[in-house]
Amino acid sequence: MSVLQEPVLKQRVFSGVQPTGNLHLGNYLGAISRFVAFQNTYDCIYCVVDLHAITVPQEPQALTRQIREVTAAFIACGVDPVKHIIFNQSQVAGHAELAWVFNCVARIGWMNRMTQFKEKAGKDRENVSLGLYAYPSLMAADILLYRAHAVPVGEDQKQHVELTRDIAQKFNNDFAESIARNGFGETFFPLPEPLIQGVSTRVMSLRDGTKKMSKSDPSDYSRINLTDDADTIAQKIRKAKTDPEPLPETVEELAGRPEAENLVGIFATLAGRTREDVLREFAGGQFSTFKGALVDIAVEKLGPIGAEMQRLVADPAYIDSVLNDGSRRVRVIADETFNAVKDILGFVRDRG
Repeated sequence: MSVLQEPVLKQRVFSGVQPTGNLHLGNYLGAISRFVAFQNTYDCIYCVVDLHAITVPQEPQALTRQIREVTAAFIACGVDPVKHIIFNQSQVAGHAELAWVFNCVARIGWMNRMTQFKEKAGKDRENVSLGLYAYPSLMAADILLYRAHAVPVGEDQKQHVELTRDIAQKFNNDFAESIARNGFGETFFPLPEPLIQGVSTRVMSLRDGTKKMSKSDPSDYSRINLTDDADTIAQKIRKAKTDPEPLPETVEELAGRPEAENLVGIFATLAGRTREDVLREFAGGQFSTFKGALVDIAVEKLGPIGAEMQRLVADPAYIDSVLNDGSRRVRVIADETFNAVKDILGFVRDRG
């Protein structure tokens, strides 16, 4: 009989960021800034998901650099790698191993409903990798390998957490008898909840308020990169697309004005205020005045992050030591979970 320990006193949060280069304001407001806030109330595990990155072609040297850059961003933004865990996915074999188990639990129909695959594959679905199609199964393994209770995600990732819950529930149902026989109670995997908080969980392009801010946009003026200096941040905000109307008095009046809504949301999140509060201050004013205030708060918040990221990236030995330490610590949890899964499935494993 296996006995799985419950070492955490606080609930556990897991989340990951792909090492795809050019981390920007959307990554910060939609994910990394929240990672920092969760440290006070959760036991946090944060992952650089490099296995996910290779679902599309990557240049190996660039991937190495980008893994270190994401790690630097975590630390520069305030994630404590000593009190919590930062690691890269490929150092922990349990992610790929549990993903295969979930490939055998998840149903094809579930995968066919995943909207992100349809968006990423486009019209040329026959030529994309199998990894891109099975991506949600690996994401479920990422979360459930640590039996996480909550996952901070943007709205566009909520469907993946819902699928993770479906996979966890089906595993629990399919193997209920074995779960009980091995001493794990009525269920083994928890059903994680998506943590979607704040006013800017989805940050839009500075050039088109109807499109998500993205590193793949050909215009660098569509995004604020975390490594941009103060002058570049200011220039991009001043050139951000707006409409000719003054700022409204209420949030409801932002409807149909995507660029205005985006900039107000960015300001509110950076300043730790509500949209309503921001509009009370700037209602009736022109965007030129509002953008000046937005430049000030953006430079104040993002400038130190960019400088610290550059300092950390210049010391790859330190970055690698953080990843190696995190991987060693998190592997203990991962191995415990996957060994329990082997027992539940009926595999014969080495108990030496």
